[in-house]
Amino acid sequence: MKAYIFPGQGSQFPGMGKDLYESSAVAKATMEQANEILGFRITDIMFSGTEEALKQTKVTQPAIFLHSVALLRTLGDTFKPDMVAGHSLGEFSALVGNQTLSFEDALVLVSKRAMAMQKACELQPSTMAAILNLDDAIIETICAEITATGEIVVAANYNCPGQLVISGSLNGVNLACEKMKAAGAKRALVLPVGGAFHSPLMEPARIELEAAIQVTTFKKPFCPVYQNVTATAISDPVQIQINLAKQLTAPVRWTQTMQQMMADGATSFIEAGPGKVLQGLVKKVNKEMEAVSA
Repeated sequence: MKAYIFPGQGSQFPGMGKDLYESSAVAKATMEQANEILGFRITDIMFSGTEEALKQTKVTQPAIFLHSVALLRTLGDTFKPDMVAGHSLGEFSALVGNQTLSFEDALVLVSKRAMAMQKACELQPSTMAAILNLDDAIIETICAEITATGEIVVAANYNCPGQLVISGSLNGVNLACEKMKAAGAKRALVLPVGGAFHSPLMEPARIELEAAIQVTTFKKPFCPVYQNVTATAISDPVQIQINLAKQLTAPVRWTQTMQQMMADGATSFIEAGPGKVLQGLVKKVNKEMEAVSA
């Protein structure tokens, strides 16, 4: 069974999508349509903008989403997934892939999501940190102990065994990093991000995104999506809506998602989007599993 997986924020790079734009009429039309919907030429930033320009939240998220969908459209009839999943932002690409959302509606939601997250980041200084080679349960316990003192820090991204990202207030994350190093973590590295994604500090963004999701049409997909919030196969449009709104303040259960897809019969994983990050995570879960680019 084929599982298509879609990358999220962090997989962007200068020049992304230019080869698709120049080699595929379908991709070019998709990207030009996105320029019109967004009201600015995101393709100019993708193709020739600086790394710093591409890191702007209002650019990064739509750019990665657009790259994935343009790639899907070039695949045409050869795109036949049995299941789909996306890492954080990538879930929107997955929902276009299995026809839950139209490209146009999903792009509007992604843009609103990016702007809402940016506003939430500006309300309180916050950050994220990658924790390597420390048991998940220990990380969760340390986060809970620090949160009990009034700071905020939570497990945010379960990326693969031995790699978990925490998220929260600046002081909370820094305290957690110190405690996790003392507990035996190989590394506890604060990441260059603008805020505490997938934490309670994203609540204002969640409320804003939920309002937009509630007035958007979600159709019954032709194959299940394994959502970040539950790490299980979901095909009910109403439940997909609910989970998608919860995603901003809930952890990305990517390790559990990959494990469940494998348990449900996935025999190969195809990454559709810029970079190869997710292929590496698949191999960390099961080194024998086939993982390739679309």
